[in-house]
Amino acid sequence: MTATSDVELPDTSTIRNPATGAVAGTVRWTDPADVPRIAAGLRQAQRQWEARGAKGRAKVLARYAVWLGDHRDEIESLLIKETGKSAVDAAQEVPLLIMIASYYVKTMEKALAPEKRPAPLPFLSIKKIEVHYRPRPVVGIIAPWNYPVANALMDAIGALAAGCAVLLKPSERTPLTAELLLRGWLDSGAPEVLALAQGAREVSEAVIDNADFIQFTGSSATGAKVMERAARRLTPVSLELGGKDPMIVLEDADIDLAAHAAVWGAFFNAGQTCVSVERVYVLESVYDKFVDAVVRDVEKLKMGAGEGFDFGSLIDETQVAVTARHVDDALAKGARALTGGKRPESEGNFYPPTVLVDVDHSMLCMTEETFGPTLPIMKVASVDEAIRLANDSPYGLSAAVFSKDIERANDVAVELDCGAVNINDVISNLMCTTAPMGGWKTSGLGARFGGADGLRKYCRQEVVVAPRTNVGAGGNYYNNSPKALKRMNTLMTKLALITPKRAAK
Repeated sequence: MTATSDVELPDTSTIRNPATGAVAGTVRWTDPADVPRIAAGLRQAQRQWEARGAKGRAKVLARYAVWLGDHRDEIESLLIKETGKSAVDAAQEVPLLIMIASYYVKTMEKALAPEKRPAPLPFLSIKKIEVHYRPRPVVGIIAPWNYPVANALMDAIGALAAGCAVLLKPSERTPLTAELLLRGWLDSGAPEVLALAQGAREVSEAVIDNADFIQFTGSSATGAKVMERAARRLTPVSLELGGKDPMIVLEDADIDLAAHAAVWGAFFNAGQTCVSVERVYVLESVYDKFVDAVVRDVEKLKMGAGEGFDFGSLIDETQVAVTARHVDDALAKGARALTGGKRPESEGNFYPPTVLVDVDHSMLCMTEETFGPTLPIMKVASVDEAIRLANDSPYGLSAAVFSKDIERANDVAVELDCGAVNINDVISNLMCTTAPMGGWKTSGLGARFGGADGLRKYCRQEVVVAPRTNVGAGGNYYNNSPKALKRMNTLMTKLALITPKRAAK
């Protein structure tokens, strides 16, 4: 994922389309010294937002979802100008947000309701125990550039639903769509509990220093810096970081389906997707057939920004350079490029879809996150070898397994060290709003949206213990006579051992 920039920015900047160089718009950067004031305003507004309750907030979120749908063309047009995406890639973002918002509108009241807990021991049955989910006042969201609409709001929607105010720091590479999304929030009649802080590193640091929870999406290296700074104030964080997602193709897989999935999973959004397919392990008996099918599909792809193209440009020269470095390293070490392999001479930050074979783990394209349009394919002798190689990575975001035997694929899936596994599909776990989305190892900490946990992550748990009756109240206060102590020790020993003795039988 993208790292937070260290570049110092002027007061205003012109943002250009990375595919054409044309002006996409201008942005006014936030003075880091203003962030405490912005956060203070959000913190004050949040009180009334929380007081609306889940039902009241759900109505506001529903209106905003309608606004997103009504303004989808406007959002996607600006998205293409700002990122150089193809129209088909840009078309994925708003629907995902509407789907997440729709899910929470229907479920947030139940998810955030006080939760009754049973008494742990019989003598405590005189108490009513409830867990309340109280929103953290200000959630800081530091979003990346690869999906500037979806990655900004998929987290913000959950935080707003939970009753928090949100301070959003978009990537300095893609700040324009965030301005439009904020306008839509206010135009739909929502209160001022969503605000922007535009800028680079210093603004990110100010957001971390003034928020009560941080949701960060970006590189693993920058995620560690975010966590380190947040630790100064013991601010909790949720980190969705880099990935090097493996795909395993077993000998009984539907090869055409697996090839289609690999091509789309690798080159969707020009490979600039945290859960893109970055390496493929194919059983040797079907390897040649799979490679042929992949090359056939790739040769049909059209590269360019806007309508009529399959995938667009990379965000900037930095991403082009990383992709080229990984490809050049692989070729120098004996790999072959069956498609692409060299940057075109045309203008724009384009790199062609590149299928690499004869690859191994000595090559950067198999071990480092590329975040570009490459698809390295490695032949393996056994399922065990495929699993071992898939797990041979510091990353653990998601993975894919292809086999006609679903039970067998499940067995492989649970041996992979990652946060999600798709069977006979890729990336589809992102659509599963009922399940968490998060990574293992250096791919992250915590999880993003998904079920009740996607709301509760933004809350503090408050336990309220109330009496059912006044009987027994105060019976143990400072009663330290020898008789009372003996009676208490006998009772507690018996009660504490009831469950272990039963379970041990």
